[in-house]
Amino acid sequence: MFAKLLPLVSSLALLGTVVQSAPISRRITHNGFSCRSDAHPNPVVLFHGLGATYYEDINLLEANLQSKGFCTFSITYGEYDLFPLVGGLKAIADSSIELADFVKEVHAKTGASKVDLVGHSEGAFQTLYVTKFGGVSDIVQRVFAIAPPTHGTSFAGLNNITDIASQVTKPTLAAALQTFGCPACSDLLPNGTAVEKLNEGPIAQEGVSYTILTSEYDELVTPTTTSFVREEGVRNLYVQDFCPADTVGHIGETYDANVWTLVSNTLQDDFSGPEKCVIGPSESETGSS
Repeated sequence: MFAKLLPLVSSLALLGTVVQSAPISRRITHNGFSCRSDAHPNPVVLFHGLGATYYEDINLLEANLQSKGFCTFSITYGEYDLFPLVGGLKAIADSSIELADFVKEVHAKTGASKVDLVGHSEGAFQTLYVTKFGGVSDIVQRVFAIAPPTHGTSFAGLNNITDIASQVTKPTLAAALQTFGCPACSDLLPNGTAVEKLNEGPIAQEGVSYTILTSEYDELVTPTTTSFVREEGVRNLYVQDFCPADTVGHIGETYDANVWTLVSNTLQDDFSGPEKCVIGPSESETGSS
Protein backbone atom coordinates (compact mmCIF):
# COMPACT_ATOMS: atom_id res chain seq x y z
CA MET A 1 0.00 0.00 0.00
CA PHE A 2 1.76 2.87 1.33
CA ALA A 3 5.13 4.52 1.06
CA LYS A 4 3.37 7.75 0.16
CA LEU A 5 -0.32 8.44 0.50
CA LEU A 6 -0.60 10.78 -2.47
CA PRO A 7 0.60 8.17 -4.97
CA LEU A 8 -1.66 5.66 -3.23
CA VAL A 9 -4.89 7.60 -3.51
CA SER A 10 -4.01 8.77 -7.02
CA SER A 11 -3.39 5.16 -8.00
CA LEU A 12 -6.67 4.15 -6.41
CA ALA A 13 -8.46 6.85 -8.37
CA LEU A 14 -6.91 5.53 -11.57
CA LEU A 15 -7.65 1.97 -10.51
CA GLY A 16 -11.35 2.73 -10.18
CA THR A 17 -11.43 3.93 -13.78
CA VAL A 18 -9.37 1.08 -15.17
CA VAL A 19 -11.20 -1.69 -13.34
CA GLN A 20 -14.66 -0.52 -14.31
CA SER A 21 -13.65 -0.66 -17.96
CA ALA A 22 -12.18 -4.16 -17.71
CA PRO A 23 -14.52 -6.99 -18.81
CA ILE A 24 -15.20 -9.55 -16.11
CA SER A 25 -17.32 -11.91 -18.20
CA ARG A 26 -15.36 -14.84 -16.79
CA ARG A 27 -16.97 -14.28 -13.42
CA ILE A 28 -19.34 -17.23 -13.03
CA THR A 29 -21.24 -15.92 -10.05
CA HIS A 30 -20.65 -13.82 -6.96
CA ASN A 31 -20.78 -15.62 -3.61
CA GLY A 32 -22.48 -18.71 -4.94
CA PHE A 33 -22.73 -20.67 -1.70
CA SER A 34 -23.94 -23.73 -3.58
CA CYS A 35 -20.60 -23.95 -5.43
CA ARG A 36 -18.70 -27.19 -4.88
CA SER A 37 -15.47 -28.38 -6.48
CA ASP A 38 -14.03 -31.87 -6.18
CA ALA A 39 -10.73 -30.64 -7.62
CA HIS A 40 -10.55 -27.62 -5.28
CA PRO A 41 -12.58 -28.43 -2.16
CA ASN A 42 -11.52 -25.34 -0.18
CA PRO A 43 -13.57 -22.20 -0.84
CA VAL A 44 -11.29 -19.21 -1.50
CA VAL A 45 -12.14 -15.94 0.26
CA LEU A 46 -10.53 -12.85 -1.25
CA PHE A 47 -9.87 -9.55 0.58
CA HIS A 48 -9.46 -6.34 -1.47
CA GLY A 49 -7.11 -3.44 -0.71
CA LEU A 50 -7.60 0.05 0.68
CA GLY A 51 -10.05 2.27 -1.19
CA ALA A 52 -11.31 -0.62 -3.33
CA THR A 53 -14.31 -2.96 -3.37
CA TYR A 54 -14.90 -6.64 -4.08
CA TYR A 55 -15.45 -5.77 -7.74
CA GLU A 56 -12.23 -3.75 -7.95
CA ASP A 57 -8.64 -4.73 -7.18
CA ILE A 58 -9.27 -8.46 -6.78
CA ASN A 59 -11.97 -8.90 -9.44
CA LEU A 60 -9.87 -10.32 -12.26
CA LEU A 61 -7.88 -12.53 -9.91
CA GLU A 62 -11.16 -13.89 -8.58
CA ALA A 63 -12.48 -14.41 -12.10
CA ASN A 64 -9.29 -16.25 -13.02
CA LEU A 65 -9.64 -18.58 -10.05
CA GLN A 66 -13.26 -19.27 -10.97
CA SER A 67 -12.22 -20.09 -14.53
CA LYS A 68 -9.94 -22.75 -13.05
CA GLY A 69 -12.74 -24.33 -11.05
CA PHE A 70 -12.25 -22.69 -7.65
CA CYS A 71 -15.26 -21.58 -5.59
CA THR A 72 -14.57 -17.97 -4.64
CA PHE A 73 -16.14 -15.46 -2.28
CA SER A 74 -15.62 -11.78 -1.54
CA ILE A 75 -17.23 -8.73 0.05
CA THR A 76 -16.55 -5.03 0.34
CA TYR A 77 -15.37 -4.45 3.90
CA GLY A 78 -14.54 -1.37 5.92
CA GLU A 79 -16.88 0.97 4.03
CA TYR A 80 -18.90 3.82 5.49
CA ASP A 81 -22.67 3.89 4.97
CA LEU A 82 -22.50 7.23 3.15
CA PHE A 83 -19.79 5.95 0.79
CA PRO A 84 -20.61 2.35 -0.21
CA LEU A 85 -18.23 2.47 -3.21
CA VAL A 86 -15.09 2.83 -1.10
CA GLY A 87 -13.90 0.02 1.15
CA GLY A 88 -11.06 -0.58 3.54
CA LEU A 89 -11.03 2.83 5.24
CA LYS A 90 -12.31 1.81 8.68
CA ALA A 91 -9.95 0.74 11.45
CA ILE A 92 -8.27 -2.62 10.86
CA ALA A 93 -9.78 -4.09 14.04
CA ASP A 94 -13.31 -3.10 13.01
CA SER A 95 -12.94 -4.44 9.47
CA SER A 96 -11.36 -7.65 10.74
CA ILE A 97 -14.56 -8.52 12.61
CA GLU A 98 -16.55 -8.09 9.43
CA LEU A 99 -14.12 -10.25 7.48
CA ALA A 100 -13.91 -12.97 10.13
CA ASP A 101 -17.69 -13.20 10.23
CA PHE A 102 -17.75 -13.58 6.44
CA VAL A 103 -15.10 -16.31 6.53
CA LYS A 104 -17.16 -18.16 9.11
CA GLU A 105 -20.27 -17.71 6.97
CA VAL A 106 -18.52 -19.15 3.91
CA HIS A 107 -17.24 -22.07 5.94
CA ALA A 108 -20.67 -22.82 7.40
CA LYS A 109 -22.75 -22.39 4.25
CA THR A 110 -20.44 -24.35 1.95
CA GLY A 111 -19.91 -27.15 4.44
CA ALA A 112 -16.23 -27.21 3.57
CA SER A 113 -13.68 -28.59 5.98
CA LYS A 114 -11.29 -25.67 5.45
CA VAL A 115 -11.13 -22.36 3.59
CA ASP A 116 -8.23 -20.51 1.96
CA LEU A 117 -7.63 -16.75 2.19
CA VAL A 118 -6.12 -14.54 -0.52
CA GLY A 119 -5.64 -10.80 -0.08
CA HIS A 120 -3.92 -7.80 -1.62
CA SER A 121 -2.32 -4.84 0.16
CA GLU A 122 -4.50 -3.96 3.18
CA GLY A 123 -6.48 -7.08 2.36
CA ALA A 124 -3.26 -9.10 2.52
CA PHE A 125 -2.54 -7.59 5.94
CA GLN A 126 -6.05 -8.63 6.93
CA THR A 127 -5.46 -12.25 5.88
CA LEU A 128 -2.71 -12.33 8.52
CA TYR A 129 -4.62 -10.31 11.11
CA VAL A 130 -7.94 -12.16 10.78
CA THR A 131 -6.25 -15.56 10.91
CA LYS A 132 -4.45 -14.56 14.10
CA PHE A 133 -7.23 -12.69 15.91
CA GLY A 134 -10.52 -13.54 14.19
CA GLY A 135 -11.16 -16.95 15.68
CA VAL A 136 -10.81 -18.66 12.29
CA SER A 137 -7.33 -20.23 12.41
CA ASP A 138 -8.85 -23.67 12.91
CA ILE A 139 -10.81 -23.41 9.64
CA VAL A 140 -8.14 -21.72 7.49
CA GLN A 141 -5.73 -24.01 5.63
CA ARG A 142 -3.83 -21.56 3.40
CA VAL A 143 -3.09 -17.85 3.40
CA PHE A 144 -1.74 -16.14 0.28
CA ALA A 145 -0.88 -12.51 1.06
CA ILE A 146 0.04 -10.24 -1.85
CA ALA A 147 2.13 -7.22 -0.79
CA PRO A 148 0.93 -6.83 2.80
CA PRO A 149 2.37 -3.94 4.88
CA THR A 150 3.06 -6.53 7.57
CA HIS A 151 5.52 -4.49 9.60
CA GLY A 152 4.09 -1.10 8.69
CA THR A 153 5.15 1.52 6.20
CA SER A 154 5.18 5.32 6.42
CA PHE A 155 2.89 7.80 4.69
CA ALA A 156 4.97 10.71 3.48
CA GLY A 157 3.20 14.02 3.95
CA LEU A 158 0.16 12.71 5.82
CA ASN A 159 -0.45 16.06 7.49
CA ASN A 160 -3.73 17.30 6.11
CA ILE A 161 -6.22 14.72 4.88
CA THR A 162 -8.36 17.42 3.27
CA ASP A 163 -5.46 18.65 1.14
CA ILE A 164 -4.71 15.09 0.13
CA ALA A 165 -8.34 14.32 -0.68
CA SER A 166 -8.57 17.42 -2.87
CA GLN A 167 -5.99 15.86 -5.22
CA VAL A 168 -7.90 12.61 -5.64
CA THR A 169 -9.79 12.39 -8.91
CA LYS A 170 -12.17 9.68 -7.77
CA PRO A 171 -14.96 11.76 -6.18
CA THR A 172 -16.32 9.11 -3.82
CA LEU A 173 -12.89 8.33 -2.40
CA ALA A 174 -12.08 12.01 -2.00
CA ALA A 175 -15.37 12.66 -0.20
CA ALA A 176 -14.87 9.69 2.12
CA LEU A 177 -11.37 10.85 3.04
CA GLN A 178 -12.60 14.38 3.69
CA THR A 179 -15.48 13.18 5.87
CA PHE A 180 -13.96 10.32 7.84
CA GLY A 181 -10.24 10.33 7.21
CA CYS A 182 -8.52 6.95 7.05
CA PRO A 183 -8.26 5.04 10.34
CA ALA A 184 -6.82 2.07 8.47
CA CYS A 185 -3.96 4.26 7.22
CA SER A 186 -2.98 5.18 10.78
CA ASP A 187 -3.25 1.54 11.81
CA LEU A 188 -0.72 0.55 9.18
CA LEU A 189 2.06 2.98 10.05
CA PRO A 190 5.19 1.32 11.49
CA ASN A 191 3.96 2.06 15.01
CA GLY A 192 0.29 1.78 14.15
CA THR A 193 -2.06 -0.03 16.46
CA ALA A 194 -2.79 -2.90 14.09
CA VAL A 195 0.85 -3.35 13.07
CA GLU A 196 2.03 -3.46 16.67
CA LYS A 197 -0.71 -5.92 17.61
CA LEU A 198 0.00 -8.23 14.67
CA ASN A 199 3.73 -8.27 15.40
CA GLU A 200 3.39 -8.97 19.09
CA GLY A 201 4.33 -12.63 19.17
CA PRO A 202 4.28 -14.98 16.18
CA ILE A 203 2.15 -14.05 13.19
CA ALA A 204 1.90 -17.52 11.69
CA GLN A 205 -0.68 -19.76 13.30
CA GLU A 206 -0.24 -23.48 13.81
CA GLY A 207 -1.71 -25.59 11.05
CA VAL A 208 -1.95 -22.73 8.51
CA SER A 209 0.25 -22.60 5.40
CA TYR A 210 1.44 -19.07 4.54
CA THR A 211 2.79 -17.55 1.35
CA ILE A 212 3.83 -13.89 1.17
CA LEU A 213 4.35 -12.51 -2.33
CA THR A 214 5.47 -9.05 -3.40
CA SER A 215 7.30 -7.40 -6.28
CA GLU A 216 10.79 -5.95 -6.24
CA TYR A 217 9.18 -3.00 -8.04
CA ASP A 218 6.41 -2.39 -5.51
CA GLU A 219 6.47 1.36 -5.03
CA LEU A 220 3.82 1.68 -2.31
CA VAL A 221 4.78 -0.94 0.28
CA THR A 222 8.39 -0.04 0.94
CA PRO A 223 10.87 -1.32 1.68
CA THR A 224 9.45 -4.39 0.00
CA THR A 225 10.83 -6.62 2.73
CA THR A 226 8.33 -5.09 5.14
CA SER A 227 5.82 -7.52 3.66
CA PHE A 228 7.71 -10.65 4.69
CA VAL A 229 7.05 -12.82 7.71
CA ARG A 230 10.34 -14.32 8.85
CA GLU A 231 8.92 -17.30 10.66
CA GLU A 232 9.26 -21.03 10.23
CA GLY A 233 7.04 -22.48 7.55
CA VAL A 234 6.30 -19.16 5.79
CA ARG A 235 7.22 -18.80 2.10
CA ASN A 236 8.45 -15.27 1.29
CA LEU A 237 8.61 -14.68 -2.44
CA TYR A 238 9.15 -12.03 -5.08
CA VAL A 239 7.35 -12.21 -8.40
CA GLN A 240 10.81 -11.86 -9.93
CA ASP A 241 11.96 -15.12 -8.32
CA PHE A 242 9.91 -16.75 -11.09
CA CYS A 243 9.63 -14.03 -13.74
CA PRO A 244 12.71 -11.73 -13.60
CA ALA A 245 11.51 -9.52 -16.46
CA ASP A 246 8.16 -8.76 -14.83
CA THR A 247 8.34 -5.19 -13.47
CA VAL A 248 4.81 -5.15 -12.03
CA GLY A 249 4.14 -2.54 -9.34
CA HIS A 250 1.82 -2.49 -6.36
CA ILE A 251 -1.54 -1.79 -8.01
CA GLY A 252 -0.81 -4.14 -10.89
CA GLU A 253 0.03 -7.16 -8.77
CA THR A 254 -3.51 -8.54 -8.69
CA TYR A 255 -3.90 -7.92 -12.44
CA ASP A 256 -0.72 -9.79 -13.31
CA ALA A 257 -1.14 -13.20 -14.93
CA ASN A 258 2.09 -14.46 -13.38
CA VAL A 259 0.69 -13.66 -9.94
CA TRP A 260 -2.55 -15.42 -10.84
CA THR A 261 -0.59 -18.57 -11.67
CA LEU A 262 1.39 -18.39 -8.44
CA VAL A 263 -1.84 -18.02 -6.46
CA SER A 264 -3.70 -20.86 -8.16
CA ASN A 265 -0.68 -23.18 -8.04
CA THR A 266 -0.11 -22.51 -4.34
CA LEU A 267 -3.76 -23.16 -3.54
CA GLN A 268 -3.11 -26.64 -4.99
CA ASP A 269 0.14 -27.06 -3.02
CA ASP A 270 2.10 -26.71 -6.24
CA PHE A 271 4.99 -24.37 -5.50
CA SER A 272 6.19 -23.96 -9.08
CA GLY A 273 5.88 -20.77 -11.08
CA PRO A 274 4.39 -20.09 -14.51
CA GLU A 275 5.54 -22.35 -17.33
CA LYS A 276 5.79 -19.20 -19.45
CA CYS A 277 5.96 -15.74 -17.91
CA VAL A 278 3.78 -13.02 -19.40
CA ILE A 279 3.37 -9.31 -18.71
CA GLY A 280 0.00 -8.11 -17.44
CA PRO A 281 -3.37 -9.88 -17.62
CA SER A 282 -3.70 -12.50 -20.33
CA GLU A 283 -6.00 -11.66 -23.21
CA SER A 284 -8.12 -14.75 -22.64
CA GLU A 285 -8.89 -13.66 -19.10
CA THR A 286 -9.67 -9.99 -19.75
CA GLY A 287 -11.87 -10.69 -22.73
CA SER A 288 -9.58 -8.77 -25.10
CA SER A 289 -9.46 -9.71 -28.75
